[in-house]
Amino acid sequence: MATTAAADASAAQLAAYLDCLRSQRHLSPHTVSNYGRDLQELSAMIARDADAGMATPALQAVTHLQVRRCASQLHARGLSARSIARKLSAWRGFFDWLAESTDLPANPVDGVKAPKRSKPLPKALSADDAVRLVSAPVARQGRGAIVDTAATTMLDAATRACNRAMFELLYSSGLRVSELVGLDLRYAQEAGAASAGWIDFDSHDVTVTGKGNKMRTVPVGAAAIAALAEWTALRAGIARPQTAALFVSSRGTRMSARIVQVRLKAHAQALGIPVDVHPHVLRHSFASHVLQSSGDLRAVQEMLGHASITSTQIYTSLDFQRLAQVYDAAHPRARKKD
Repeated sequence: MATTAAADASAAQLAAYLDCLRSQRHLSPHTVSNYGRDLQELSAMIARDADAGMATPALQAVTHLQVRRCASQLHARGLSARSIARKLSAWRGFFDWLAESTDLPANPVDGVKAPKRSKPLPKALSADDAVRLVSAPVARQGRGAIVDTAATTMLDAATRACNRAMFELLYSSGLRVSELVGLDLRYAQEAGAASAGWIDFDSHDVTVTGKGNKMRTVPVGAAAIAALAEWTALRAGIARPQTAALFVSSRGTRMSARIVQVRLKAHAQALGIPVDVHPHVLRHSFASHVLQSSGDLRAVQEMLGHASITSTQIYTSLDFQRLAQVYDAAHPRARKKD
């Protein structure tokens, strides 16, 4: 049984720590509440696991072995690796704070790690769905009735051409949405500032600045080039003067990532594609389909702009998953008997 003194000491330490989080670190009430629950859970597990007839130690006396045992119990209960990692982080922070005011010899949470998280496979469309998504005519997107004037008709045509060009380019070159909206119509350098990305229609490629401020050049397919040509012919009618952006919104200013996301999702829903389609789905689809056709992992790494090939290797899992589906559907000994 836990002694009253140990229980009171633990409760006082927890209350003081949570008050510190509120008053000194200015954490939100929701965050402080989560920390409190995680620490109360640790205290409760320590109490339950105490040897029969022995006093449960105050939190100040918790050992590394006890923390490891508590983490194992969480895992055995089916808690996700992410949740266990969050609890360990909360516990570690508490003992770091406790060490500042007591003679705690070491943080008992140090060295205790959560189970490895299983990385979910990226969502990628089938080749047929991807082609249908980017090649299908883009329907008018808007709210309420639109007066059919020459100006609105031109704007509607330009918006549809812009959408088509953006969707084609995302799939054609595997761009991140931030890279897409950062593109300029052409390379420019003025007053010490240079374009972060641009299209080269002559060489059929696009140069972008990705993560880590790393620039790369990626080929652009013929279908995307054609869609871009259609869009740029209409762009001048809605782009504001001196706007360098390749893609502009209906207001004539640089396109935002959020607008791209909304337009792509609406287009996919209109086509009845049963997936929550966002720009990164097209990037995943690009990588998966190029890898399936070429088998060249290094080339896909370069085109995606991954610093490490480890990030690219996840697409080999997608490739194998597709092979496994084909095998299950085609091989006579793979089918389950009815």
